[in-house]
Amino acid sequence: MAAEQGVRVVGPGAGAGLGKVVRALLLLLYFAARSSALYFHIGETEKKCFIEEIPDETMVIGNYRTQLYDKQREEYQPATPGLGMFVEVKDPEDKVILARQYGSEGRFTFTSHTPGEHQICLHSNSTKFSLFAGGMLRVHLDIQVGEHANDYAEIAAKDKLSELQLRVRQLVEQVEQIQKEQNYQRWREERFRQTSESTNQRVLWWSILQTLILVAIGVWQMRHLKSFFEAKKLV
Repeated sequence: MAAEQGVRVVGPGAGAGLGKVVRALLLLLYFAARSSALYFHIGETEKKCFIEEIPDETMVIGNYRTQLYDKQREEYQPATPGLGMFVEVKDPEDKVILARQYGSEGRFTFTSHTPGEHQICLHSNSTKFSLFAGGMLRVHLDIQVGEHANDYAEIAAKDKLSELQLRVRQLVEQVEQIQKEQNYQRWREERFRQTSESTNQRVLWWSILQTLILVAIGVWQMRHLKSFFEAKKLV
């Protein structure tokens, strides 16, 4: 609350600058959470899909490992090598940008070329998994988006970077990712505005059409009544 009051007290120029800083910090916090780890359960032929909003030209890395439920031990055990997972990724235009068979544990990588919602789907290779009919798989999935997908320890060792150089590189890539996210948010805002304008235009034309129909029906009723009265010689 005190911070809000402070923002109201300062002048317009300082307030605008502070607002930009706050937005930048919020975006940094947003990107700090762009690495999501979870696990889920799937059956023999079940397919699980996830929606991830990704800016354009952004690298995404997914790491997964599978566990098979052991009924005797009543716990999940590492899956056998013969069991595999099929990974399919579709862009917002429903075009397949990745479709590949992996093992029971693996890593998939793709780069987005269109901003928007990308669909990431995983399912087991049913022909081999049928050997474990009636079983249940637990899949651990870790999806990393943008600069979080980079292995900076490997980059530092490969390029022989000092700690300061590595930190500068991290900051530069974070800024680039923030710019991509800002462009994506502007694209979403523009798309939403176009949708709103299109909807408003359709509502306007529908209202005009309703009005014309009502006028036409009124004219027709008046002419019909007039001809009726003339036929009855009432006028």
